[in-house]
Amino acid sequence: MRDRNVLGGELEPCSTEPLTGFFRSGCCETSAEDLGSHTICAVVTSEFLEHQRRIGNDLITPVPTYGFPGLQPGDRWCVTAANWLRAYEDGAAAYVVLAATNERALQIVPLHALEQCAVDVPPHAGPFERQPPPG
Repeated sequence: MRDRNVLGGELEPCSTEPLTGFFRSGCCETSAEDLGSHTICAVVTSEFLEHQRRIGNDLITPVPTYGFPGLQPGDRWCVTAANWLRAYEDGAAAYVVLAATNERALQIVPLHALEQCAVDVPPHAGPFERQPPPG
């Protein structure tokens, strides 16, 4: 049975460049083996990446032995629900692609929080930074 997204539809791919997902399938698929619940398809910003580094989750530094290229602002990546929620609570949440976010994320993160950070972006959006609110 295929994983579903938080909108109730089929889980869409998150990223193949860089290749993401607990299973490195490009999707935020999960299973009982995925203890971290890598279920949220995030479009990372520099603010989010720095926050993650501060809490001990360095997503910037490449780790070639694990095939991890290191992330840059604008990359899409399946992040753990708990770390995304912590960033959200600290005011540094990454954007979220709802159609590519696994419904299992809802066991940890409320839907309204994901919706507040939802963005519809093409797979290769390039650098993506938080803009100040208008006005």
